[in-house]
Amino acid sequence: MILPTKHISTSHSLLGVGATILEHLYQPKTVSSLWSAVATIPEVGTFERFVLTLDLLYTIGAIEMEMGLLRRCHQ
Repeated sequence: MILPTKHISTSHSLLGVGATILEHLYQPKTVSSLWSAVATIPEVGTFERFVLTLDLLYTIGAIEMEMGLLRRCHQ
């Protein structure tokens, strides 16, 4: 589910969904506004999956939250 496998395509893995979310995070956004931007994308699916993907992105250091806004980390 996190990584693509033989049975889970890249676009349906959390890592693939994370790439899609990062594409929409070109400027700092609130969680609500980011959800509004990606909610209609079939790969993202549910809010639960969206939050799991945000957890993954935060854990690997791809995003951070500052003053209530999510933003990409540039390392």
